Amino acid sequence: MDLQPVILSGGSGTRLWPLSREHYPKQLLRLHGDDTMLQDTVLRLDGFSLSGDVVANGAINPPLVICNEEHRFLVAEQIRQLDRTYEKILLEPVGRNTAPALTVAALSIVADHGDGMMLVMPADHVIQNKMSFHNAVQEGFDVASQGALVTFGIVPTAPETGYGYIKKGELYTIQGAKNAFSLAAFVEKPDLERATVYLESGEYLWNSGMFMMQATTWLTAIEQFNPDMAQACRMAYENGEADSDFYRVDTKAFQSCPSDSIDYAVMEHVTESTAIDALSAVVIPLDAGWSDVGAWPALWEIGEQDEQGNVVKGDVYAFNTKNTLALSESRLVAMVGLEDAIVIETADAVLVAHKDHAQDIKLVVNRLKEEGRTQHQIHQQVSRPWGTYEGIDRGDRFQVKRITVNPGAALSLQMHYHRAEHWIVVRGTAKVTKGDEEILLTENQSTYIPLGVTHRLENPGKVPLELIEVQSGSYLGEDDIVRFEDVYGR
Repeated sequence: MDLQPVILSGGSGTRLWPLSREHYPKQLLRLHGDDTMLQDTVLRLDGFSLSGDVVANGAINPPLVICNEEHRFLVAEQIRQLDRTYEKILLEPVGRNTAPALTVAALSIVADHGDGMMLVMPADHVIQNKMSFHNAVQEGFDVASQGALVTFGIVPTAPETGYGYIKKGELYTIQGAKNAFSLAAFVEKPDLERATVYLESGEYLWNSGMFMMQATTWLTAIEQFNPDMAQACRMAYENGEADSDFYRVDTKAFQSCPSDSIDYAVMEHVTESTAIDALSAVVIPLDAGWSDVGAWPALWEIGEQDEQGNVVKGDVYAFNTKNTLALSESRLVAMVGLEDAIVIETADAVLVAHKDHAQDIKLVVNRLKEEGRTQHQIHQQVSRPWGTYEGIDRGDRFQVKRITVNPGAALSLQMHYHRAEHWIVVRGTAKVTKGDEEILLTENQSTYIPLGVTHRLENPGKVPLELIEVQSGSYLGEDDIVRFEDVYGR
């Protein structure tokens, strides 16, 4: 049986604001190492090949990715940057937690391949010891090949109150199992006293959110324990449609689907079952330098600390500062006399917090939403399938942007009801459609797009096109766009 990596790339990572934002969440960021968290997840099985006691020499398929529709081009581009392919990118029109996402993935695998062994990996985790991870995956494959639902429990290193826990049962006796245990119970996030008891007992593991099971086994389980979800997901997948490199599930059917996690929808029900011929749940301990980077202190813990215990990235000066995480994206950050602090600088927002209050950062995000501000959604530089744009200045009835168009890319054919635009080419060559006219502009040349005129910007060259756009008008919102043609299907 082939191994099918399934990457869950949902979520917004609000506790990692201001780097992580709704339209550019933490899995798309370079938080640890040279690659993004999504890219690290794609590369996680590099060097691994299936062998073992039960099934040998199975193929490892390219990853199947499930992501929010808003992130589809970013996800595809990040995988392309690795010079990798993907099995499919499934698009969720709305978030419905992990169980519906996995159900749609299982339906896709069964439709395309008949069955497959799903290795379910969230896209926003860090695993530092790949060899230990590979060993656990091999054992998980052997156990799940015989019909078990497998989860991976992280060997705890501290009495952590921010994670759910899994209680181990008896050693699992089945062919291929060396370090697998029956799954006795899932436990909610404990207080410090109880977490300390869990750690000292040796019977508990952190709940990693990683799973392994055959696609058909999962579908059997979800139909047994959550038939409404199974039906909604089946309708969403069967009524969906392919869109270029993506597969869009049916919006109406998916919106009707109950929202639930893999744990609650299935796994907790399986642990309660005592019948010999029933579905079985198994937990495999994993000690591989794992972190879900759920909040800024986690990034400090896995980062490279200097002699004062500081983890810094970017243009940062630290004087008399200890055990502090400091990241700078666009300017000099100087710290004096800080301890146990978090300092995160971006072009349009700066966060300063004590580590002990890192979980409260979501309160800032909530306030931004309540006030109708945009800093919780987008960065100053905004990614688009054709390139990026960045706000430079804004005032009453005008706005200035820096626009970069990738080689061979083109914006949609569009018009605006409320604004006119001036374009000045800084680098590269621009092909401009303006009404019935088509012109080429090179460096230091410009053009004017009057209000209400149909227009398109393209980069016919082999280097990025950079230009300055000056907008003027009564309304400058991004929703003042009427698209007539768009190669990206927006």
